[in-house]
Amino acid sequence: MAEDFEKNDYAEQGGDDVFSKPVRAGKRTYFFDVKATKGNDLYITLTESKRRVDREGRFSYEKHKIFLYREDFEKFTEGLNEVIAFVRQRLPEDPVREVREEQRDFTKVDF
Repeated sequence: MAEDFEKNDYAEQGGDDVFSKPVRAGKRTYFFDVKATKGNDLYITLTESKRRVDREGRFSYEKHKIFLYREDFEKFTEGLNEVIAFVRQRLPEDPVREVREEQRDFTKVDF
């Protein structure tokens, strides 16, 4: 447990940025950032960022961050894949996605 505290303490200070992949998804942006420790060990931060407007009309960003360490990559990936498969099996197709796909086909016109 002390080991986790030390990792989080260092990660809060920020490691060296190695790679970043932003993914825009509606009102949210997800950032997948690869960072390096002083010892050149790599870890990932997953950040969800949502743009907010306060009562005065000023913009701010609400962020939630997860630190994912190399020794946990495999278990995290397995768990995420299992949960995604579970949701896909139990939910009907997304009607919004179906509409978007139909809209994309508007260029296919038969005369």
